[in-house]
Amino acid sequence: MQNTTSAENNIRHLVYLLENAVINLSEGQEQMSWLIDFTGFSLNTSVPIRTARDIIYILQSHYPERLAIAFLYNPPRFFEAFYKAVRYFLDPKTAQKVKFVYPKNKDSVEMMQLYFDIENLPNEFGGNATLKYDHEEFSRLMAQDDVKTAKFWGIDEKPYQIGNGHSVAPEPAPISQQAG
Repeated sequence: MQNTTSAENNIRHLVYLLENAVINLSEGQEQMSWLIDFTGFSLNTSVPIRTARDIIYILQSHYPERLAIAFLYNPPRFFEAFYKAVRYFLDPKTAQKVKFVYPKNKDSVEMMQLYFDIENLPNEFGGNATLKYDHEEFSRLMAQDDVKTAKFWGIDEKPYQIGNGHSVAPEPAPISQQAG
């Protein structure tokens, strides 16, 4: 559902989603699998190579080893040539984690069945589940994640308090309180 043309906003949104994904990982889970849907992708909606390079730099520098595997679902054929150019910016270990998946390819279908529970995989990816994007629900979940993130960083109180008619930042909690 990405619909921005601003490279900076695209990157900011990606980082926001990654941070929310990380904070929602199960206890002891360090890595995540990505299923990236390219259905409807075109040159008009593609990410410029410079932006792709910037995203790769951020992922490798700030999220090392978070990626278990990435499925690029239904990419246009020209994307493989684009990927070959971008691949040189990837760590070789990361490059091995990227899998191209084509819905009409028997091997691709079998790979999806190997990695995903077909009952929970949305039907547009070859599974049996029905999933509909609901922007209101997505926004509600992101707001909940914002609260989790604030609590994680110890800023779950109001960010500003009014004192003598001025806005002031709250006093930081002592480290001993934050550790608990």
